[in-house]
Amino acid sequence: MQFASIRIITDDLDRMTAFYERVTGTTANRPAPVFAEIVTGGLVLALASPATVAMLASDAPIAQSNGSVVVEFLVDDVDAAFDALRADLDDVVLPPTTMPWGNRSTLFRDPDGNLVNLFCRPAA
Repeated sequence: MQFASIRIITDDLDRMTAFYERVTGTTANRPAPVFAEIVTGGLVLALASPATVAMLASDAPIAQSNGSVVVEFLVDDVDAAFDALRADLDDVVLPPTTMPWGNRSTLFRDPDGNLVNLFCRPAA
């Protein structure tokens, strides 16, 4: 078995795609109007409209309803990454902070309210 991706269902695919393109500095692959993929660092973050899971009916994931997942990106410099994105962030949860375990981290919400963590590990 090979890990393929994490998919976020969103009602505004264009907005979410533009947001994650800005966060990652990567252009999304858009193989269909209802789907986008951000490929960075060996990970695929898939973004899709509810149409991609409609066949699941009442068992389909619901956009903007996540409360348990954090999308995390390892960066070289949290402060620089935060400064570059700050003007585009509507909901900063944690400004750049050194965590008790040594990581430097900042957390903010994407347009659908999902938590995003940019972090770097302490220097060895």
